[in-house]
Amino acid sequence: MSELYPMLGVEEALERVLAAFQPLEPERVPVLEALGRVLTEDLLADMDIPPLTNTAMDGYAVRAADTDGAGPDRPARLRVIYDLAAGYTTDVAVRPGTAIRIMTGAPLPPGADAVVQFEDTAREGEWVHIFKGVPVGRNVRQAGEDVQRGALILPRGSEVRPQEVGMLAALGHKEVWVHRRPRVAILATGDEVIEIDAPWQPGKIRNANSYSNAAQVLRYGGVPLLLGIARDDVADLTAKIRAGLEQGADLFLTSGGVSVGDFDVVKQVLAAEGEMAFWRVRMKPGKPLAFGHLRGVPLLGLPGNPVSAMVAFELFARPAILKMLGKTRLEKPTVEAVLLDGIRSKDDRRHYLRVSLEEREGVYQARLTGDQGSGILLSMVRAQGLAIIPEEVDHLPAGARVRVMMLDWPERG
Repeated sequence: MSELYPMLGVEEALERVLAAFQPLEPERVPVLEALGRVLTEDLLADMDIPPLTNTAMDGYAVRAADTDGAGPDRPARLRVIYDLAAGYTTDVAVRPGTAIRIMTGAPLPPGADAVVQFEDTAREGEWVHIFKGVPVGRNVRQAGEDVQRGALILPRGSEVRPQEVGMLAALGHKEVWVHRRPRVAILATGDEVIEIDAPWQPGKIRNANSYSNAAQVLRYGGVPLLLGIARDDVADLTAKIRAGLEQGADLFLTSGGVSVGDFDVVKQVLAAEGEMAFWRVRMKPGKPLAFGHLRGVPLLGLPGNPVSAMVAFELFARPAILKMLGKTRLEKPTVEAVLLDGIRSKDDRRHYLRVSLEEREGVYQARLTGDQGSGILLSMVRAQGLAIIPEEVDHLPAGARVRVMMLDWPERG
C-alpha cells in the first residue's frame, strides 16, 4: 500500500502540483473588473499628472514678491482682479499689486508663482489683505509632479489594487489586459453526501465541502463551477467529471474518496479518465491527496473531511489558482505568535492547528479554537490562522513561539 500511496513532504507535494500550472492567457476587461488581477502589458503615461500647474489650496494666486514682509501688523494689500474656479482656466494675468481668487485644483494663472491660503487673508471689497508672506512655489502643484508623460507607471506583472485602479482611471484607461480568471470545477463525492437544502436523514451529511471550496475559489480570484454530488457509482461519477471538463475547467477539484480506506470508485474513475497519482502528504489535517490530469486538465483530489478539504485547498489549490492568475507571491503571510495552549503530543506529520489571534502590546497570541479534529468545521469558523507545528516537534509547552499562517487578519482596536 505504501508504494501505491507514497508519503510526500508538504513542499515536495506543492512543487509537483505547481509544476503543472502556468499563467492563463490575457483578456481585456473593464478597469473595475481588473481589481485583484495581474496586468499582461506595460502601461505608460500618455500625459502629465497633473496636466497643468495648479493650486493645492483655496486662496489667492499672487506674485510671491508682493507678499514679502507681510505680517499681522503689516499686511500686504492687493487688488483682486478675477475669481478662478476649479475646472476652468484664464488668460487673465497676475501683475504687480494684484491677486486672483482661486479654488483648489484650478490651474495657476499667468504671472502667479504662489498661493496664499484663505486663512491668512481678509477680503475687503475688491482688495485682499495678506497677513503672511509666501515664498515662490508655496501651495502650488507643478505639472507632472505625480506622473510624467512617457514614464512606465505599471509594468507587466503588476497586481491591480484599488490604488492601481485609481491610477488607471486617472490615465484614462477604461479597459486593461489581465490574465484570465481560472475556472475551477468542484465536485463532491459519496453516497452519504446530500444537497444543502435537502431534508437531513440519518447517515447523511450536507455538501459543505463544495461550498467552502467554492468560496475559497472566489476569494482567491477564480470562477467556481459547482457540479453537485457524484454518487459512489462509476457511471454517475464519470458523467459529472466529463460535464466539468466540457465547461472548460482549468482546474478540477474533488472532495472525498482518495484516502487509503475509501471505497475505490473515485480512484477507479479518476484513473480511467486520466493520469492520476495518489499521495499521502506528511501533514495533519489533509494527509490523503490525489493529483494528476484529466484530459490535460489538472485535478486535485482533496480529502472528504471538511477541515482537511479546506486546509489542503489553502496549501495546494490556492497557490495553483494564484499562479494561473499570473501572481508570483504564492505564499500565505505568516506571523510569529505565542501559543497559549500547550501541545501534549503529536505524530511526525506537520500539524496545522486552527487558532484565533489577538495582538497585545505588539505580540500576537494564538489560542486553539477548540477540538482540532478534521471533521470539526467550527474550528475553522473561529480561526484567523493556522499554527504550523513542524514535523520534528512532538510537543510544545504553553508560551512557546510558533509561526502562524494567516487566514484572516484580526481587527486592530
